[in-house]
Amino acid sequence: METFYMSDRGKVRQHNEDSVGVFNNEIGILAIVADGMGGHLAGDVASQMTIQTFQSLWENVKQLDSPKDAENWFIHTALEVNKTVYEHSLANPECQGMGTTIVGAIITEEFATIGHIGDSRCYLFTQAGFTQITQDHSLVNELVKSGQISKEDAEHHPRKNVLLRALGTEQTVELDVKTIGFEENDILLICSDGLTNKLTDEEISSELIKSHSLDIIGKTLIDIANENGGEDNISLVIVKRTANELGEASC
Repeated sequence: METFYMSDRGKVRQHNEDSVGVFNNEIGILAIVADGMGGHLAGDVASQMTIQTFQSLWENVKQLDSPKDAENWFIHTALEVNKTVYEHSLANPECQGMGTTIVGAIITEEFATIGHIGDSRCYLFTQAGFTQITQDHSLVNELVKSGQISKEDAEHHPRKNVLLRALGTEQTVELDVKTIGFEENDILLICSDGLTNKLTDEEISSELIKSHSLDIIGKTLIDIANENGGEDNISLVIVKRTANELGEASC
């Protein structure tokens, strides 16, 4: 398994409220992107706390025998992390209202389980094509699904950034989970909306199809997002299955 991750402040924001983590244990890889939001620096706190809590809980996992086990772990862990972030916001006035999106993947030798809350995304690139695995928990996506606006209209909608679900903003939260096959030469991309708001699916796919190293692909995607404005923080993790053994992350 080959991995690359990177987080960039972008060209406009003064702070990077995104956090990224890729963690190995004997089961496999946990990769997470969190896009924080809130008052002054509170988004940083929410995303960093989320990544750190997921990491500490992942380090204690000794066994996940099936996709169902992985899905249950993800759901229960998201609830625990949500409680941690929410209670911190209540106890610290400067963090009131903070929260974060999350998108993550548990990748084992047999499968990949994807979990997400918010509008950070996961994509799968295979020989069969390029597919968005997650569906945004956003107002505009609900309007698209109900047929009230087109996907093209959604790209420029004035309420494009309104989320319907985030981690840490309420006492409880629901994580969407899905398990997929992940075969040799398949690529997973998980990323914050700082990337997907600046590149089309076609532009992302055209970079993933190139026979470059993952670090070149990842840095190129972030460079393009910055060239297209870079108004938001930009974060991504790319995972490629290259062999039967799980490898170390690079950044």
